[in-house]
Amino acid sequence: MQVETMQLERTDRGGNPVDNSILNHLPEQEFSLLRPHLELIPLQQRARLQGPDKPIEFGYFINQGLGSILVSTDSRTVEVGVLGREGFIGVELGLGFTHTPHTLIVQVPGNALRVDAGTFRRLLPSMPDLRLQLNRFSHLQGLQVAQLAACNRLHELEQRLARWLLMSNDRTGVTSLPFTHDLLAAMLGTARPSVTLAAGVLQREGAISYERGVVNIVDRQLLEGSACECYSVIAHISNGNSPRTLNLTPADPAKSIP
Repeated sequence: MQVETMQLERTDRGGNPVDNSILNHLPEQEFSLLRPHLELIPLQQRARLQGPDKPIEFGYFINQGLGSILVSTDSRTVEVGVLGREGFIGVELGLGFTHTPHTLIVQVPGNALRVDAGTFRRLLPSMPDLRLQLNRFSHLQGLQVAQLAACNRLHELEQRLARWLLMSNDRTGVTSLPFTHDLLAAMLGTARPSVTLAAGVLQREGAISYERGVVNIVDRQLLEGSACECYSVIAHISNGNSPRTLNLTPADPAKSIP
């Protein structure tokens, strides 16, 4: 289930194609207002775009790549959301906030159209469609976070790993993902040996292959069959549909990988 993007063949001020779904769904009048202030920047893997320790300086419309929303405790980090070309980093700006309690890092490199926070706040009152889309995206992100919280608590690690790889593929279109087992462990909130075991199961099934620092999706259909039902719910939500209620029951503890 792919994240849908409306293609209007729009370009930024430098003539580069715009792949971001929010920008491509804006009325021409609003896009023309924002376009002169959009700066195309590369997104390097592991780059930190936002954090709780300083004010939000920019908003980012992702064109290519993948971002992760992280929550950290004193000793561990877990991912609570992902976003790609369907989204915007900095929705807090549209709600009047200057800070975020979360950290946002780049997981898959790409590029984004960046806008200065002050400029964004100044222009937003004149852009009702953009405000509506950002409010909608913020709501969908909240639904995703809730689903991931349930998934991380109730489903087996093998299922969660398959779900995470599928979500990453949906948002990037990339089947060779630059993920180490250490990174996957941090994103899934578990230990590295557990991720190695879960990845080994998926590899033996023929769904993925693993090279040093790269996970390759070999058979997407098999991977979907290994994922928990949360994947279809999140894909349904990400494509703009009404959330569906599923029966989230705990996995058999005897079969779970911790």
